This record gives sequence, C-alpha cells and structure tokens, in this order.
Amino acid sequence: MHVNTSREVLGDPLGLAGVVILGLLAGMALLAPLLAGSHPDYYTGQIFVSPSADHPLGTDSVGQDIWSRLLWGARTSLLAGAGVALISTLLSVLIGATSAIFGGLYDRFWMRVVDTMLAIPSIIVMMLVAAYLHPNLVLLILLLSAFSWPGGARIVRAQTLTIKDRMHVYAASTFGAGSGHILHRHVVPDLAPIILAVMIGDARRAVFMEAGLSFLGISDPGMVSWGKIMHQALPFTYLEVWKWWLLPAGLALSLTLVGLSFLGYALEAAMDPRLRASEKKENARIINA
Repeated sequence: MHVNTSREVLGDPLGLAGVVILGLLAGMALLAPLLAGSHPDYYTGQIFVSPSADHPLGTDSVGQDIWSRLLWGARTSLLAGAGVALISTLLSVLIGATSAIFGGLYDRFWMRVVDTMLAIPSIIVMMLVAAYLHPNLVLLILLLSAFSWPGGARIVRAQTLTIKDRMHVYAASTFGAGSGHILHRHVVPDLAPIILAVMIGDARRAVFMEAGLSFLGISDPGMVSWGKIMHQALPFTYLEVWKWWLLPAGLALSLTLVGLSFLGYALEAAMDPRLRASEKKENARIINA
C-alpha cells in the first residue's frame, strides 16, 4: 500500500476501527496458547458449566472449555482468510494482468475461463466437494481459493488495461522493455491499492465460507472453528448455558467480517477521489449543522 493511502485509511474512523478490530483478533489468535486455560480438545470433567474464574465462558456438552475453543477458532478463521487472500489474489494478478498485457488468444482464453467460473454456483460446488473430501485447513484454503480468483482477475485486468496506456508504461515499452519488466516495475506497483482491496474482499468471503461450511458440519472433525462451535451449540439452546456457547462465536465471526468490511470501505474511499470528496462534504455538513 502506498504511504499516502495508508495514512488516509488510518485517518478514516472506519479504517482505524477495522485495523483495531482485526489487530485484537489477530492478537487473540497468536496468543491463544497463553490466553487459553487449556487445550481446546482437553476434557475438563465438567459439562454445561456456567462461566466461572476457571472457565470464562463455561464448558460445552463434552466438557471442553469454550473460551479456549473460541481463541483457537480465531486461528482457523484468520488463517483461512489470510491463506485464501494470498493465493486467490496471486492468481487474480497473474492471470488478470498478463491477460491485459499479452491480449489476443491468451486474453480470450482466460476471460472465457473467468466467465465459466463465475457462472458456476460456487457455493454448491464447494459444499459438494467439501462434503466428499472433509478437507483439512490446507485443502479448505485451496478449495476456497479455486473459486475466489475469477472476480479479482476481471478487476485486475480492467485496471491493467488502463495502466497500460499511461505515459510511463508506453515509454518503457518504446525503449524496449519486455512484458515481464513492465509487469514487475510499472503495472504491479500501480495496482497495489487494487490488489489490497481484492485481498480484503477475498479474505472476507473466505472467513464467511469457512464458518458456513463448518456450521453445516462439512469440515475436518478435528478442526476447531467458530462455525463448528455454533453448529454444536444449536441442539442445546433449551439450556441456560447456550448463550455463553453460541453467542461469543457468532460475535467473534461478526466482528471479523465487520473489521474487514470497515477496512475495505476505508481503502475504497482512499482510492476513489469522488467518494473522498463526498465524505468531506458530508462531514462538513454534519459539523455545520
């Protein structure tokens, strides 16, 4: 991200809120072994225990500490989001940018692949594949990435076509610079804000899809996930302890999605001068009122 863009994102209240929320969640995930009272799969010997000093959120139906599972679930969600964001964005940039630079048959081939991938009901396909494979976290990241890159590739291609016509790129091409040099030295740096926006969108979608698949019971049985915590809590909503079991996982998932959405909105405002001007007018109107 460019320095000016970073300052504008952090100067935006929504952007700052998104960074703080995601920073706190990342800290929880990294420090899970220290913050958790026990391993998430450890049997405490007590089931359906209400919150206490030993178990801040109580225990579940098999005597596992809910606070520990919540912290370790943050690792699963954030790793899934980060992994999918990196892999799918890399594919989006590689395919979208090279399609715009090379054009011709290469461009037409990949754009037909993108159109086909976008036409496929990805949620249904992922559910069917995940139900058959019961993937671990690595396979789940690869599966989500396989269906996340086409939308980003189309965005990157459109932006690259614009960058390709800029004077400094045309000058580099005129002086004999190859396609690889132009991509590495001119196109990708100019695409940095767009790439970051695509990454945030892919991460948000991946966190939601991972939780959704886990909630449906389509995941590795040994993987701790917020979606799985909510799935396991549903049959026991008639008990008083359900709110300490279901609501924290739902709140953590919602905060993650809200944090990513805030960050994405702030980044969009930083990159779009028209939206920036609109926000300044609105802020001025509120102050004057």
